[in-house]
Amino acid sequence: MENPMYVAITRRVSPAVNRCELTYIPREPIDFNRACAQHDQYEDALRSLGVDVITLDAEADLPDSVFVEDVALVLDECAILTNPGAASRHPEISGVEAALTSYRDIHRIRPPATVDGGDILTSGRTIYVGLTHRSTSEAVTQMRAILEPHDYQIRVVGVTGCLHLKSAVTQVGEDTLLINPAWVSKSDFSGTIIIEVDPSEPNAANAVLVGDTIIYPSAFPKTRDRLESAGIKILTVDADELAKAEGAVTCCSLIFRASNG
Repeated sequence: MENPMYVAITRRVSPAVNRCELTYIPREPIDFNRACAQHDQYEDALRSLGVDVITLDAEADLPDSVFVEDVALVLDECAILTNPGAASRHPEISGVEAALTSYRDIHRIRPPATVDGGDILTSGRTIYVGLTHRSTSEAVTQMRAILEPHDYQIRVVGVTGCLHLKSAVTQVGEDTLLINPAWVSKSDFSGTIIIEVDPSEPNAANAVLVGDTIIYPSAFPKTRDRLESAGIKILTVDADELAKAEGAVTCCSLIFRASNG
């Protein structure tokens, strides 16, 4: 069976990106032009995998707005606007909502509950939600109520030492996860095949799965070797500039099936 057509919503890098939120890494200068070039390469990688890329304009006053993943969860049945944990990011929601309206029915997490999309990992009918300083248990309660008609199982996961759940674990195959076991417990992901990052590359657990291929940063060759040994198809991109903004490859797109039917 052919893979269904996918859509990706992305947003251009904000010229204010050097004022981004940071939690676990020290601030260092971000080369805006280099960040833009790498983001262009990332979008080209999506297109090469048959994804229809919808690029939103840059937001001059919203430093983190390139990281569109954090403001929404898009499933086949609906989309949920997340109410991100950093208040500075709340103005990002409206632009993404406008882009999603023609594709999905929209729900929203109501304050004071907060959750970042980077703390939500969907694998089949299972949705893992990481409880971090950006994401609260009340948001999980609201997600369960919204998704109750759609037969998803929501599992809460503890996260330590990193910003988001998907800093520590992402999906790299139908039943396969890439994990940094120092930041999440493998026992929380029972029933899946697990590939561990190389211990010398703690930030290497973030990959974007599109069909049967992952988009993966070029900065982690040892973990890439592990993935290739497991038979994972890989398309590499340079992503080290936005990594200085505590971003990763999943952060920069919202990918979903074009049709919800």
